[in-house]
Amino acid sequence: MKPIFLLLFLLSTLARADEIGSQYKAQAEAGDARAQYYLADTYFSSGDDAQAGLWAEKAAKGGDVDAMALLSQIHFKQADYPQAKTLAQQATIAGSKRGAIMLARILVNTQAGKTDYPQAIELLKSATDDIDNDSAVDAQMLLGLIYANGVEMAQDDAQAQSWLKRSSALSRTGYAEYWAGMVFQQGEKGFITPNKQKALYWFNLSCSEGFDTGCEEFDALSGE
Repeated sequence: MKPIFLLLFLLSTLARADEIGSQYKAQAEAGDARAQYYLADTYFSSGDDAQAGLWAEKAAKGGDVDAMALLSQIHFKQADYPQAKTLAQQATIAGSKRGAIMLARILVNTQAGKTDYPQAIELLKSATDDIDNDSAVDAQMLLGLIYANGVEMAQDDAQAQSWLKRSSALSRTGYAEYWAGMVFQQGEKGFITPNKQKALYWFNLSCSEGFDTGCEEFDALSGE
């Protein structure tokens, strides 16, 4: 099971890095900052953080604000929280929706320092406006998870279900609910405590929405 910060981008990264990267490499090598960002994101999604960081640095220097957010994500994965927060803040100020989501992720994680759930929720809601942007899918999923988790705020399954359903409507029906189940099954240090009952709840909801993998995970977890 991939950590949550990789799951946020799973839907757009199903192919191998070299296959996707070939679409951007020529332009990236020619100095196109956006192509460099896409190439960096591809490497990151395939688990090659070194190449991801190299191309993200180039893209960020070329003015791509989403590349700055990706660098934040790389530092977050490496537990370099101060640098991750600085980069996320800079990306957010520059207008990156991905940066806003990363900053929100940092603000709800106790490993990264003092939490600020109200600011995190505000950031995530601001990133849900543009439904043509992939970031809206991720922001809605994380909002749903925050409400489902009920840490430092009241648990609200109705709000959680609403946000997750909106996210699934932009991606694949039942996927966001399945994702929530996986996160509660696995947990995430500093943010989510593993909770079998919550995992079963969201797997079951995913299954009822017709997401077959949600049904499979529900059956497997029920039998444990």
